[in-house]
Amino acid sequence: MTTISESRFDALLAADERIEPRDEMPEAYRATLIRQIAQHAHSEIIGMQPEGNWLTRAPSLRRKAILLAKVQDEAGHGLYLYAAAETLGVSRTELLDALHTGRQRYSSIFNYPTLTWADVGAIGWLVDGAAIVNQIPLTRCSFGPYARAMVRICQEESFHQRQGYESLHTLARGTEGQRAMAQDAVDRWWWPSLMMFGPPDATSTHSSRSTEWKIKRHSNDELRQRFVDLCVPQAEILGLTLPDADLRWNEQTGHYDYGEIDWAEFKAVLDGDGPCNRQRIERRTQAHRDGQWVRDAAAAYQAKHGQTPAARGTEGTDR
Repeated sequence: MTTISESRFDALLAADERIEPRDEMPEAYRATLIRQIAQHAHSEIIGMQPEGNWLTRAPSLRRKAILLAKVQDEAGHGLYLYAAAETLGVSRTELLDALHTGRQRYSSIFNYPTLTWADVGAIGWLVDGAAIVNQIPLTRCSFGPYARAMVRICQEESFHQRQGYESLHTLARGTEGQRAMAQDAVDRWWWPSLMMFGPPDATSTHSSRSTEWKIKRHSNDELRQRFVDLCVPQAEILGLTLPDADLRWNEQTGHYDYGEIDWAEFKAVLDGDGPCNRQRIERRTQAHRDGQWVRDAAAAYQAKHGQTPAARGTEGTDR
């Protein structure tokens, strides 16, 4: 019998080619992908809440249309990623249940509140900017469905990042109050954005194995450094200050040095003690309960006509 180590899986990895759902793969590889893709999908769905909070309070119809398009994109990204995870043999129901019961996580950054309109711009510039830095290498992920999903998602994330930057640029050149609001938002979102890349490489649980399997192409610290190097000149153009007294150019490394991240805060938010953890999950689970009638109707249709709910695209109707 052919062992996993001698399988097509190892040959494909060695050739830097894609693993497809039909291919033999180690169970640990499958489990790692389900965890990562599910966390990513959950983050997109939960991530609709902080900015969706401002849809009815956008300062103009133009800003409302931009934000509405962005929130709709996030919903689509989540459903697209759930579909990618399903190719690994896990059901949408299992994934949502894991989110609602706390057995699977989502990005810690979505547990922070959006206090002002400027937060929408800061999320677009910093949070979506960090997502792009993290996700572009995933377009080369060894698992085909995930890599292909990321190509499409990264294209749309670039729109989100540009709209956020443009919004902050407008505020930074507005009234004294608007500029102060923009600076306050950047002050509050900068450090959580750096935390988005995950724990330091020295303490990361999954990074080395994911890199070995070519799910990841760069370490957490490498991506974090890339993000800092991109943001510093952008902040200078905005005329806003990044809230880090230790931020300075290092001639020897050719990168910006930056201060120590509060990893205790990161862990606390991951463990459910962030400002909005309970609120985010309560709203998500309430939306799921409110959509129960749609799932019941789909099941009744299936019983009558012999067609599966998934075939009719009803799994994601509770978003």
